[in-house]
Amino acid sequence: MQSAHQAKGKVYRDYRVMLENQQDIDAVIVATPDHTHGVIGMAVIKAGKHIYMQKPLAHSLDEVRKLTEAARAQKVVTQMGNQGHSGEGARQICEWIASGAFGDVKEVHAWTNRPVWPQGVEVERPKDTPPVPADLDWDLWIGPAAMRPYHPTYAPSKWRAWWDFGTGSLGDLGCHVLDAVFWALKLGQPSSVEANISTYWREFRQRTEPKNETYPRSTIVRYKFPARGKMPPVTLTWWDGGLMPPRPEDLAEGRRMGDADGDVLFLGRKGVLMCGCYGKDPQLLPAKRMKQFKPPPKTIERIPDGQEGHEKDWVRACKGGQPACSNFEYSGPLSEMVLLGNLAVRNPDARLLWDGPNLKVTNDQEADAYVRRTFRQGWTL
Repeated sequence: MQSAHQAKGKVYRDYRVMLENQQDIDAVIVATPDHTHGVIGMAVIKAGKHIYMQKPLAHSLDEVRKLTEAARAQKVVTQMGNQGHSGEGARQICEWIASGAFGDVKEVHAWTNRPVWPQGVEVERPKDTPPVPADLDWDLWIGPAAMRPYHPTYAPSKWRAWWDFGTGSLGDLGCHVLDAVFWALKLGQPSSVEANISTYWREFRQRTEPKNETYPRSTIVRYKFPARGKMPPVTLTWWDGGLMPPRPEDLAEGRRMGDADGDVLFLGRKGVLMCGCYGKDPQLLPAKRMKQFKPPPKTIERIPDGQEGHEKDWVRACKGGQPACSNFEYSGPLSEMVLLGNLAVRNPDARLLWDGPNLKVTNDQEADAYVRRTFRQGWTL
């Protein structure tokens, strides 16, 4: 007799066939490329299955909003794979900011080492059409995106660079790096967003066909948020592709700013709070201030095993426990904020005014058209 951990599950190529044939499934983990998150996630939710979705929740803002609403209506258990939300660091940041330890925060800078794949001026749509690998269903992989010939430039691992498939550096790391910012500052919906990209990229984008196929090599995205309760208006600036904000004067010489994946600087009225990706290792600057700092009481419930227990947090919720910490009611709005930055990247040097409740860019019809995606025939939410 096989033990439970030795038993082999059945393998399917098509999630639709799996959901049809395996009525006994209770929950599903979705870890596919971004462009298929929406259609797969909606099918899972409509089937009444609990769902763990890797970040970001979907490819477009409209898909994210519809997944969030559908999960609420179906009363399924949800979690997004931004593991730092289960970690100790993000909770410390929330508690420290709430305590007023370094005053009101009016400015935040965040950055990442992404992209770590070819992107922007480094890649164009390939002209050759190699054969599709025998173990790949290319039509199914393309899913709701517009059909194009297979090429290893897209799959298996470089799809994040392409607008049709990925969500770029912001989509890849934004839900990790910006999580503690969104949570601690209660950001909600921004009032506006704008982006800057390189002059070389503008010229490249104009001379390539089809135009604007991949994300720029580097971007600066600036969000503005109104006051939230007693918290003042705040400006959040995102940097990627090797671009970084100015180094804080209070950071000791020779000391690294951030970690290998990224960093956040909260600029408070009384000082600076710095943390790494996932909200890791928060610390006040200068170092002597951190040594003198007495942390406030812990007011936010901790997740067993912290960041490493993020998936288990979802499993406990599936078994009747309290809602998972990054359920779609939280991670949906976070994903919306992240993906809004990509609207600005598509339409650089224009400040986009944002009506969050109605998912609408109010001053730019071209940018507003990308809030929703056109699916390939035969695909729908």
